Amino acid sequence: MKAVVMAGGEGTRLRPMTSSMPKPLLPVVNRPIMEHVLRLLKRHGLNETVVTVQFLASLVRNYFGDGEELGMELTYANEEKPLGTAGSVKNAEEALKDDAFLVISGDALTDFDLTDLIAFHKEKGALVTVCLTRVPNPLEFGITIVDEEGKVERFLEKPTWGQVFSDTVNTGIYVMEPEVFDYVQADVPVDWSGDVFPQLMKEGKPIYGYVAEGYWEDVGTHESYVKAQADVLEGKVQVDIDGFEISPGVWVAEGAEVHHDAVLRGPLYIGDYAKVEADAEIREHTVVGSNVVVKSGAFLHKAVVHDNVYIGQQSNLRGCVIGKNTDIMRAARIEDGAVIGDECLVGEESIVQGNVRVYPFKTIEAGAFVNTSVIWESRGQAHLFGARGVSGILNVEITPELAVRLAGAYATTLKKGSTVTTARDHSRGARALKRAVISALQASAIDVRDLENVPLPVARQQTARGSAGGIMVRTSPGVPDSVDIMFFDERGADLSQGGQRKLDRVFARQEYRRAFPGEIGDLSFPASVFDSYTGSLLRNVDTTGIAEAGLKVVVDASNGSAGLVLPSLLGRLQVDSLTINPGLDESRPTESAESRRAGLVRLGEIVASARAAFGVRFDPVGERLSLVDERGRIIEDDRALLVMLDLVAAERRSGRVALPVTTTRIAEQVAAYHGTQVEWTTTSPDDLTRVGREESTIFGGDGRGGFIVPEFSSVFDGAAAFVRLIGLVARTQLTLSQIDARIPRAHVLKRDIATPWAVKGLVMRRVVEAAGSRSVDTTDGVRVVEADGRWVMVLPDPAEAVTHLWAEGPDDASAQALLDEWAEVVASAGS
Repeated sequence: MKAVVMAGGEGTRLRPMTSSMPKPLLPVVNRPIMEHVLRLLKRHGLNETVVTVQFLASLVRNYFGDGEELGMELTYANEEKPLGTAGSVKNAEEALKDDAFLVISGDALTDFDLTDLIAFHKEKGALVTVCLTRVPNPLEFGITIVDEEGKVERFLEKPTWGQVFSDTVNTGIYVMEPEVFDYVQADVPVDWSGDVFPQLMKEGKPIYGYVAEGYWEDVGTHESYVKAQADVLEGKVQVDIDGFEISPGVWVAEGAEVHHDAVLRGPLYIGDYAKVEADAEIREHTVVGSNVVVKSGAFLHKAVVHDNVYIGQQSNLRGCVIGKNTDIMRAARIEDGAVIGDECLVGEESIVQGNVRVYPFKTIEAGAFVNTSVIWESRGQAHLFGARGVSGILNVEITPELAVRLAGAYATTLKKGSTVTTARDHSRGARALKRAVISALQASAIDVRDLENVPLPVARQQTARGSAGGIMVRTSPGVPDSVDIMFFDERGADLSQGGQRKLDRVFARQEYRRAFPGEIGDLSFPASVFDSYTGSLLRNVDTTGIAEAGLKVVVDASNGSAGLVLPSLLGRLQVDSLTINPGLDESRPTESAESRRAGLVRLGEIVASARAAFGVRFDPVGERLSLVDERGRIIEDDRALLVMLDLVAAERRSGRVALPVTTTRIAEQVAAYHGTQVEWTTTSPDDLTRVGREESTIFGGDGRGGFIVPEFSSVFDGAAAFVRLIGLVARTQLTLSQIDARIPRAHVLKRDIATPWAVKGLVMRRVVEAAGSRSVDTTDGVRVVEADGRWVMVLPDPAEAVTHLWAEGPDDASAQALLDEWAEVVASAGS
């Protein structure tokens, strides 16, 4: 049997290490990753191997040649352009068409039993056998589900935490029969998991999954690269290490010169012809490459040093990676997570802080303090985007410098000359950061329309009027010392997952576009923004019957930017209104849960004494809405969703409503009673927005004060929900308390359980296993439905080490019992 080694990837996440070296040639304990892979193939009798190459292909060819030195026969299939995982193998079809073959990545470190994998393939009579393994964090891999016989039931490429229902992932190792080439189109990009396998499954072809035991690490990030070195030194993976083990865990290669006064604390590796002087200290998980000089007094701990590096006296290297042919001068300090590219010079007594990237051929001056990357970007982040965009503590995590780099990365994803709309809330911090954002956009050849301080829905609506995108800076809801930088697409909606990943990649690469002098973008300030917004709102949302109903309402603007649009809106609605807290308060750009509750209580008192029809309270940026009925009683947010749903469905009598899967199933009863149906979505606002754009959607909401009015907008909009509510109440001639009374009471309980990141995938697998024969819904997380209709939902948090649980039953006691039962499943898996 022949093998195919995929060695064409660019390894962009590993830059600057891969700026001048293909990823398969990156050394792991002084041998290229791909050499470890080839040696594994040889151990299992796979001596004839085709190597697919594309990025820096000549370097791979020159290093391995025809394979003679390894005792193998290597041939190469060159891609002129990226063809995807399947397309690149199709490119080598001529050498593989006669018999089954094995496909393996040239940049994943593993010691799997390939002989057993091949035997499993033959025993099952499979067309394709996918090699699977279990990992703690499945987000970056394709999840694969197999049945008891090993047959593949489902693939899911690079899921979000809400889609994780197993920790069994696709390793990219396959055994295939040549008939599979019939399903791969030549000379076009084609992927196995995304294109070929779904088609094979659709046709009922035999695709099996083999769950391998052993070690596997996809060396795709700086963290996994450093981890792979430590794992080899710890003996966690069976690979060949060149050299001699002179004491337990201390490996020294041929020709290395280590002074007897040097301190060595293994496990560690010192490459051939390296020189370690007296009083140098090399500690665990350090790899010193070939021809490296470590001067006296130098200290290395968990450092990976490539070939031909000079490490000066008294220098200090911790948890960093140093590229080949680089000089680290006397008393330089390089901190944990930093990466220095090939052929750099780090001057005397300079400090390179953690997570900084220094690209090849750069010089760090003596005495310099480097806390941002050289030359292009800044430090990489594991999770750039959170639930509200890019968030963090003002001037600690989110600084003007970071805002500039983020805006520069966003601009780089757009065409030169595009227009971006910018906006902010009424806080001073948001004002300062927005100015930094505007400067970066203009310097990247982007025209800017600045709305200044406007409600969030207005910023979205104005973005959708001809801009390529938008950026809003606001104080994080409920966290006064934190800010969110929110990015919008051309429709004013939050960037999709794909858009976020694209921005994340540009930010991580630190390769920002800069405008030539004649290309600097313009800055304009649109006029009559609020009149334009309210005019459009009143044209699109039904306001018939409002003037005749003679309603009185109380509106609480919460001293936020929502109050800026109310004068124009209320005047044109012709409704008797009392507005409270209309002025902007820069010292209170957001509100705590306690102050929000106190505000609602006060609103209720005013509504009752004024004998108003109802009261509404906007959040400070006008995105969300809370309700008080005519008696002054607070309608809780989850209940307000049902009230609005009842009103809309009763009037429309058809269509769909978009609701997250965490919503009470009473919503289905309400919708069905009025002839409408529920479209269940994930808990992501992006998913609600997607359904909100569809023509048949008549309403959407998240049960936390966010309402979608599709005839006007597909995003949460407090003012639009307010206008729609006034019209519905005016036409139905029922009070909110009457509507509330006719809806059954829901019994949904929620609980959060601390879950380490490393076991989240395991937790979700255990939940699916514990579900047994019960109905399972994986729209978002895992929802298990009991035979009697009770349900529990388990959802990993995308940004925190927490798992969320919801349970619903006919009463609180029943829901509590269900919650307790599944909380134990989650806790036991995570312990």
